[in-house]
Amino acid sequence: MNQEIERLLRDNIRRLEPYSCARDEFKGTARVMLDANENPFNAPINRYPDPLQWQVKTELAKVKGIGADHIFLGVGSDECIDICYRVFCEPRIDNVVAMAPSYGMYEVCADINDVNYRKVPLNADFSLDTDAMLAAADTNTKLMWICSPNNPTGNSFPFSDIERLYNGFSGMIVVDEAYIDFSSRPSAKAHIDDMPRLVVLQTFSKAWGNAGARMGIAFAHPDIIGVFNKVKYPYNISTLAQSHMLDMLAKADTVKQWVATILDNRASLLHQLASVGCITHIYPTDANFILVATIDADDIYRYLCSDGIIVRNRNRVRLCEGCLRITVGTADENAELIAALHRYDNQDKQ
Repeated sequence: MNQEIERLLRDNIRRLEPYSCARDEFKGTARVMLDANENPFNAPINRYPDPLQWQVKTELAKVKGIGADHIFLGVGSDECIDICYRVFCEPRIDNVVAMAPSYGMYEVCADINDVNYRKVPLNADFSLDTDAMLAAADTNTKLMWICSPNNPTGNSFPFSDIERLYNGFSGMIVVDEAYIDFSSRPSAKAHIDDMPRLVVLQTFSKAWGNAGARMGIAFAHPDIIGVFNKVKYPYNISTLAQSHMLDMLAKADTVKQWVATILDNRASLLHQLASVGCITHIYPTDANFILVATIDADDIYRYLCSDGIIVRNRNRVRLCEGCLRITVGTADENAELIAALHRYDNQDKQ
């Protein structure tokens, strides 16, 4: 195992003997399967799924241009986030450093795993304060969380920022790229072989339109993937989910068309939002959502809810005071939103 990676593992994880699945122990094509106490009826769902999802990983590897041995699949990105804590962080001893504001599950998973979570505010322009991130780390810091494009701010960070953190910090750098398909910046996953302490997260939930199927992706050095597979629950991805994702991977060109349409709709929505009086600032975005500053986020949020339109109120998030986060929808959905915002503007005139 890579020595840099082995040094960072929890002692109990390093010693762990994983549960051995029947499907792990047998390689080949079985004629009669009497090993796993399965019901012989109701095929094919009566059989346990492939615990390592090799068919899905093989097809995903082709789409993503990376080796299948560099891929871990989790039940949504949330499992990928949680497993980083379980593998690398000793409860009540280790800590993690994260930019703020960012995706809330990093902190929730830290709390669940009893790991101290250190927030480092972004700069006023939402850029990454790499000096402060490095200063927040100590000998017990095992992870740094970077969300790029960031949720809820929508901006991406240059790879030079990630390189600086990697070179100045001896722990794991986790880059969450849930929204990378909507960004013009390239993925950090191309650097995994040169940077063994780098984990890159992606998902089938956003660009792939499969939030309900619950499948997240971690790209990492094969030694890290091996440990993740050792720690995860044996059959974490169901047969139904694996079959569905194989169908989706065969439609990669359709997904590209969806992304192109969303980007067109994003450009149109950005233009239309500029005409709304209650919006005071529109932040640049590399994601499928737009963060806007408003005259009264709570009041506008309540007004939209009363009209059956749901956006995300970020008013109580540091640096996002007075802001709403708006997902880019269909052209019709976006038009309904703009119409409702104009009605809000015109309330006093009626």
